[in-house]
Amino acid sequence: MILDPTVIAIPVYFLLIGIELIVHRVQAVKSYRLNDAITNINCGVTSQVTGAFLKVLSIGLYTIIYEKFKIFDLPNSLLVGVLAFIAYDFFYYWAHRMSHEVNLFWGGHSVHHQSEEYNLSVALRQSSTQIIWTFAFYIPMAVVGVHPLLLVTVSGFNLLYQFWIHTESIDKLPKWFEAVFNTPSHHRVHHARNPKYIDKNHAGTFIVWDKLFGTFKAEEERPIYGITKNLDSWNPVWANVAHYADMWGDIRTIPKMKDKIRYIFKKPGWLPDYMGGHRAPQEVDVSSYKKFHTETAAQLNIYVLVQYVLLLGGTSLFLFNLAEMQVMDKVIFAGMIIFSVISFGVLFENRSSGFVVESVRLICITLVALYALGGVNTEPLLIIIAAAFLILFQIWLMLVRKVPLPAKAQLE
Repeated sequence: MILDPTVIAIPVYFLLIGIELIVHRVQAVKSYRLNDAITNINCGVTSQVTGAFLKVLSIGLYTIIYEKFKIFDLPNSLLVGVLAFIAYDFFYYWAHRMSHEVNLFWGGHSVHHQSEEYNLSVALRQSSTQIIWTFAFYIPMAVVGVHPLLLVTVSGFNLLYQFWIHTESIDKLPKWFEAVFNTPSHHRVHHARNPKYIDKNHAGTFIVWDKLFGTFKAEEERPIYGITKNLDSWNPVWANVAHYADMWGDIRTIPKMKDKIRYIFKKPGWLPDYMGGHRAPQEVDVSSYKKFHTETAAQLNIYVLVQYVLLLGGTSLFLFNLAEMQVMDKVIFAGMIIFSVISFGVLFENRSSGFVVESVRLICITLVALYALGGVNTEPLLIIIAAAFLILFQIWLMLVRKVPLPAKAQLE
């Protein structure tokens, strides 16, 4: 079994997020919103769940190339591991850079940039489709002879490094460190939607790649975070398809087939000259800019938070037991997890259908739990307990539904 280090580190992620949240509350710093933070993590959950299927294909293809075309039999040594980490970071830079410069690839990577906040939960906001467009960048490592297990290991540690740089709690670090490594200051620039910051600082671990290839920008004024066209949704599935939907809308308006194809591989915002040309990002008016936000009743927030903790526990069990699961079981449990994160997003958006969707979800998740416990052979006591929880949660949901909801509001 190839276990990604990022999966093992999940408890540490949540511990550090909790610490940052507490510190910011003590300091009266408003950097977290429940709906935004849960949506960030929901995108990460969705990415891990879909990755259970997509990584089989990407790692599988990498393994085939490694076994059939590798040039060297590299030894299992610390030196090889260090060199593999540096090589991975180099290819990561180019995969990441192209994810900003190729419209189709941006459809995958844009998910990570959609949050208008900048805190440790944003690090977990990962795409479900980016791996489709970027895994090929690492094929040279297979040809050289980097073992698939080592690739997964160094990619995991590369992602682990990037977790801590998603924060405003750390100012600029010593100059020698800022000169070599990616830091919170460098990465804040990367997440900004200010025109002068866009498409800068693509590094994973080593900022030297940006300095070598002309994409480095030092942090000056405080960035405004997000993408140039706000998502305006807490739905993690929509977050993963929104840019592709926009692309499809643009493609339908482009009359020439060659320009339709060019549009797919040009930079985001490109249009043919006869349709107005490239749509450059606009400066952000700080005085009038408002973040997307929806106000929900405190009782609803508590309900979603409890359900979410239960879901995270189930998701962890799913991820740690993937190797022993049948394909159909993976599909069932993955589908239930994705259904759940959609339901939470709909509730946060105060949609009229939200409570109906959540009621159906409670029924479905109870049936899936009974299926996992033994199906038709489930012990009667377990069935009674599951039914009791279902009734309890349905009553709780009904009570929450009766609480008057505040009107949708924008956060300054």
